[in-house]
Amino acid sequence: MEKNQIDSRFFEQIRIVFRLRGMSRRTEHCYTDWIKRFLLFHGQKHPIEMGSSEIRSFLSHLVMERDVAPATQNQALHAILFLYREVLQIELPQIGAIERSRKLPRLPVVMTRHEVQAVLQNMCGTPHLVASLLYGSGLRLIECLRLRVKDIDFEKNLIVVRYGKGDKDRVTMLPVSLKLRLRNHLSEVKHLHDLDLKDGFGEVWLPYALAIKYPSAPKEWLWQYVFPAAKRSIDPLTMKTRRHHLDESTLQKAVKSAVRKATVEKNASCHTFRHSFATHLLEAGYDIRTVQELLGHHDVRTTMIYTHVLNRGGLGVFSPLDK
Repeated sequence: MEKNQIDSRFFEQIRIVFRLRGMSRRTEHCYTDWIKRFLLFHGQKHPIEMGSSEIRSFLSHLVMERDVAPATQNQALHAILFLYREVLQIELPQIGAIERSRKLPRLPVVMTRHEVQAVLQNMCGTPHLVASLLYGSGLRLIECLRLRVKDIDFEKNLIVVRYGKGDKDRVTMLPVSLKLRLRNHLSEVKHLHDLDLKDGFGEVWLPYALAIKYPSAPKEWLWQYVFPAAKRSIDPLTMKTRRHHLDESTLQKAVKSAVRKATVEKNASCHTFRHSFATHLLEAGYDIRTVQELLGHHDVRTTMIYTHVLNRGGLGVFSPLDK
């Protein structure tokens, strides 16, 4: 590839590096999108011909012209650094001063128990089951949708979250009240999987080349998604027809609709169930370290944000007037 040539082969090179590093598809798509924006901003100039000054101007543009959030700016920076360090094998000098978005503290949106119940009552079917798990187990939406049959232990009442945020595994509880319904749901999923096998399909995507190490695993029941998509689809990378997990947007739309119907006047989303899970556990008197472990937070300070939204006033204390 010539020095100033940017074509499909350039992005194929980036894709190969992502695969070799074992990074997630979501990260790959996100970083690739930021790399494309960076190149377009500088008129499709090849990154070899650019350096720290061009990176600074792009990141400053995001803040000054686009008014992006601090996390968005950092995401763009990490994507560009990945391009230079991992793909092009170029170690950049210090980027220096750039205009940075101010990161202000934001309190999470939390629903009361009554509000959670009202929202769930306005949902049905699989979306209701997924939302119940988000609240009952403190899962992130993508963690819930990526659950495999083998990740649920009905005997010990626990769920194993594989490859969570930061590529870490953790264990959280399986709500006893959902066990029977979840078993019935899996019976229906098993029937769907049997039909796929009968039709000559039934494969599921496996991470980290496990399908090569265990050739029969993609069709085994234990590796199937707990919440599979309604239709089979073609994997654009391998061109294999598989049944992926349920799409995130399906649940996001269902939750937004339920929040409106329940007349909950909060900007609640799927992630609000996780925020509510943590807050309600702290309200019940559970130790913050326990909640941190269930949520999978690296730093307890991340978990401590929920002490600011306990339903007992500011910082979780009672007003002296109420005494």
